Amino acid sequence: MHRVPAPTRGSRGRAVGGSAVVQGVGFLLFPFSPFLPRVPSLLGISPSVVQSFGLQLLGVEGARGGEDAPLSAATAARCPPHAPVLGCTHSLPPSSRGPWGTEAPAEAAAAARALGAQLLGLAMEPGQDADPGVYVGLRLGSEHDLRLEQRYLQRLQDAFQGRYGRSLHAASRPTHGHRHRNTDSMPETGRLALYLLGLRATCPPPDPAPQRFPVTWLKYYLEKDWAGSRQHGHPLTSYYQYSLGVLALCVHHKRVREEVIQRLLVAERHRRFGHAGGSAVDTEAVAALAFACLEKEKHIGAGLAAELRAAVHRARERLLEAQSADGLIGNAFSTPVAMQVFIATDTCRTQPAYGRAMAALLQHLDAFTSAATMAQALLALNGRSYLGIASMQCQEELDTLTPAFLEPLPPGPHNVTVRLVVECPMPECPQQLLYDSLVPVPAGASLLDLLRAAPPQGSQNFTFETQDTAYGPFLTSVQGMTAWPKERHYWQLLSGLGTSLQMGVADYRPEDGSTVILRLSKW
Repeated sequence: MHRVPAPTRGSRGRAVGGSAVVQGVGFLLFPFSPFLPRVPSLLGISPSVVQSFGLQLLGVEGARGGEDAPLSAATAARCPPHAPVLGCTHSLPPSSRGPWGTEAPAEAAAAARALGAQLLGLAMEPGQDADPGVYVGLRLGSEHDLRLEQRYLQRLQDAFQGRYGRSLHAASRPTHGHRHRNTDSMPETGRLALYLLGLRATCPPPDPAPQRFPVTWLKYYLEKDWAGSRQHGHPLTSYYQYSLGVLALCVHHKRVREEVIQRLLVAERHRRFGHAGGSAVDTEAVAALAFACLEKEKHIGAGLAAELRAAVHRARERLLEAQSADGLIGNAFSTPVAMQVFIATDTCRTQPAYGRAMAALLQHLDAFTSAATMAQALLALNGRSYLGIASMQCQEELDTLTPAFLEPLPPGPHNVTVRLVVECPMPECPQQLLYDSLVPVPAGASLLDLLRAAPPQGSQNFTFETQDTAYGPFLTSVQGMTAWPKERHYWQLLSGLGTSLQMGVADYRPEDGSTVILRLSKW
């Protein structure tokens, strides 16, 4: 019943062709915000909550030529004089300058180069679905392998144009007695938003005509997503994904109705971005990016622009409050997203918290082991933000990046023993304690390996199920109890002290004598 393919990315690995050591794989983002629709970049899921859950017609009109007007080539290549993508430095002296005129401290630049090589290697692994968030991370890098990036873009276009390259009307027509599943399935708001951000970051700009239908689908998903708020009090996916969708439309210079903007402003003012027992850092950050983008749009009136500026200011203040003594803003995975807000608002050079966050990120890079989380970290290391894509200009790029591929490292020579506890405090659970047993595994084994090795308890075998995502395996069911995203349930991974493991099942490696708790929780 272990419906989990052998996780090649879940094994400890050594970079071949690169100097850095990469371990593990997939942490899951949330708000899942991802879902579990398909994580972000899972769907554009929020990167902060590990195994934290998965699991957000927008009244939007085309800025030119009507609601479904294709993006013009002029718009796609648009670049104001102050131009490029904003870049930031912290207290270290700058020693490298990217092709877009941005500077990065020496340590961050070296880390970005190594991480970019690792990300490119993971992206090229056979059998992996193309992830738009990974493509965005590669495109906003300072160095590139333009041939491999073009190949990756083609994979994305094959996947997304096949799914979203037709009108809503055509998709809703029955085919052989069945409706197209796009109109009936859970909205892929975040994932589609990241795809559109990736297209906007492509140089030279791709043909704008095929982008017409994906833009319309995103509007449809945003409206469908918001319908969940009327029934459940929150979007069907999450505020993270919903904000990402609004941001993508703004970056593409599509007009967004004030009613749509007010939905997010009201949620921000009433502090609705959080979830039970978790941080709202990444959601606050993405919403702030959307607000900052909208505030610059020409069609936004003075009064609304003032509201948007105030919301960005409040969001920055909350991010500062969320910074811990070690410099992380929220946790390791939400920190890169939070840093984007300081980058996008050009406050990174004057805000000491940004320098502390950069230093903390450099200290925690070994936690970023899946392609999706690496892409988020890479944006911060390069001093780039999603908002910068709107003013990106195409010019000569450094075609000097070489992919670093991974080869597995052998497990340790001896076994360790870990206590595995499964708790189910929900009313629908048959009992609160579903499992409690000592499990022997080889030293260096992942939590996923531990679950596979868990022995029966009494007459009942230990069972679990996972869903494969861009962030690695996501735990969905344990001992027959499934975490249903629509009910805002997820399997929380905790230490014996009750603290979050901050890693996913394929990443975390328990130590001898430690305790791991799997708890069905609500977010």
